[in-house]
Amino acid sequence: MNKKNTIIIAGFAFMLGYFLRQQQSEKQRIKPEKALKAVKDYFQKKYEVSGSWIYMKSEPLQKNGLEYEVYHGGITKHIDSEYVPYEFYVDAYTGTVIDIFPQHPEQVHTNT
Repeated sequence: MNKKNTIIIAGFAFMLGYFLRQQQSEKQRIKPEKALKAVKDYFQKKYEVSGSWIYMKSEPLQKNGLEYEVYHGGITKHIDSEYVPYEFYVDAYTGTVIDIFPQHPEQVHTNT
């Protein structure tokens, strides 16, 4: 192999490495604490929040035919003089709430 080919291959390898690194950095998960804070901040606009939790490891979730990598957490809202626990799934890359539902289905309220 001559010098010219070596330089071309090295340049290509560098560009490929750079491109793969950019792709990797764009697909970084947000920290679970940041996801939980975003959910709490959103719900505190409408309700009193008395507690919250989140699992530190993400997990796969299928919803409406789509696949997500999510954090699973919970939040307790004060509604109509009651503390009602809800669970949620939040996208691990964007922080978007994918689903939220009462922890105990018998405690369904119409003002969620």
